[in-house]
Amino acid sequence: MMECSGEADHLHLLVDFHPKHSISAVAGSLKAATSRMVKKEFPVEFAKWYSKQSFWSGSYYVASSGGAPIEKLKEYIKSQDNPID
Repeated sequence: MMECSGEADHLHLLVDFHPKHSISAVAGSLKAATSRMVKKEFPVEFAKWYSKQSFWSGSYYVASSGGAPIEKLKEYIKSQDNPID
C-alpha cells in the first residue's frame, strides 16, 4: 500500500501489486485481513455495531492510474481527508 486515506463511508487506497494478481483477489485480501484485525482489536465495538460477520460491503471501485505521476496520486488521496469545496 503506497497511500491510504478515508472518509466516513469509504477508503481511498493507492496500491502497487504484481500484475499476476487480479484486482478482485487483492481487494478481497485487503478486506479479509482488515476485517480480522478490526474484529480482534475492537471486539466489543464490533459486536455492538455489526450484527453480521461482514465488516465491509461486497462491492469495491477500482480505477487505474495510467501514466499519472505517483506523487500526484498520493496528493489526491491525502486531500480526501480535507476535501476542498
